[in-house]
Amino acid sequence: MPKGNLFDVARAAGFIGAKLTPQLLPHCHPVSIDGMEISFSFLSSEEHQEHFEPSVLERQGIVILGTAKSIGRTGIEMEMLTAVSVAALEIYDMLKPVDTALEIGHIKLLEKRGGKSDRKNFFKTSSTCAILVCSDSTAAGKREDKSGKLIQEKLELINAQVVDYKIVADNKDEIQKQIKEWVADDVHFIFTTGGTGLGPRDHTVEAVKEILERDADGITEAMRAHGQLRTPLAMMSRAVAGSIAQTLIITLPGSSNGASESLEAILPAVFHARKMMKGGGH
Repeated sequence: MPKGNLFDVARAAGFIGAKLTPQLLPHCHPVSIDGMEISFSFLSSEEHQEHFEPSVLERQGIVILGTAKSIGRTGIEMEMLTAVSVAALEIYDMLKPVDTALEIGHIKLLEKRGGKSDRKNFFKTSSTCAILVCSDSTAAGKREDKSGKLIQEKLELINAQVVDYKIVADNKDEIQKQIKEWVADDVHFIFTTGGTGLGPRDHTVEAVKEILERDADGITEAMRAHGQLRTPLAMMSRAVAGSIAQTLIITLPGSSNGASESLEAILPAVFHARKMMKGGGH
């Protein structure tokens, strides 16, 4: 080719396009690219019949296949689609002096694995959950509960079964009494909200700590790490998590944003804990 090796240049262009994706797409967040491959082949009815309509297979063309992986907070499919698109544009640019009938098309995502959309594999059956709002003002009717209702919405969105929802004052005895009742009923997961801060009436953490049989600090570490990327105030949360019998208890912040971000960090992967507590291993 007049401008050099067709596929080598196109591959390099694709890599550059992937790295520049956040600058090209306004709503695309930067992600780390831990691995990427771009390959080229000539269109073949035998090799590519699962990807294209029969009418496309009757033509001549170049098929670009890209794969990538990332360990990050969001998927890498936009970087891969951009890489393939830019590689196609580079091939167009290099071929246009010798072919005036060029056409780019049929760019699509073939497969995506991992991330939230793939985490349903962590549980096969619907988990039962209970929500305990720990707040003096809410229990007294002076403030409307928002975080508890938000937690319920998020749990139901991933097909978890919310079997009970209660509001109590931030009082150690009341909190422990309700949790023990749910444990006796074999509720799989208990989510509390409120009482995880440094205020004089924040007693939820101490109440839950006293009755836990086993700690699950990795869960709260994940919540705080996730929250710290969004606000430095996440470090003030004293949330705890652990199990009693075969029930997992997780304390969430009382603010709606704090509760939402904490759940975002652990759902639905945390439901795998039920299998572990029943002796199913990892």
